[in-house]
Amino acid sequence: MSTIITPTVGRKVWYRPSAFDMQGPGAMVCVTGQPLDATVIAVWGDRMVNLLVVDIMGKVIPKLSITLVQECDLTPMQGVQDKDGNPTPGGYAEWMPYQTKQAAKAST
Repeated sequence: MSTIITPTVGRKVWYRPSAFDMQGPGAMVCVTGQPLDATVIAVWGDRMVNLLVVDIMGKVIPKLSITLVQECDLTPMQGVQDKDGNPTPGGYAEWMPYQTKQAAKAST
């Protein structure tokens, strides 16, 4: 059984940038495969939040109406394809492993 964590303003999450986030002017700088630090600044529901994301250079970028992936949810996909023609993950937020473990302990 999966545990839903209710997001609240001020909580920390990981942001997984999309290919779009790393292109053009104002692009995020990140290390491939690593999440970015993010803080919840507004909550629209258990799976939709606004974030302030900090890239690896310390630049703060607001991201609005971002999917918050809960335990057992599928990763959202964007319209960009990888070199093999497969859709790539869209920008999304997720709870850190520690947070999901603590929530699971609390629900038992």
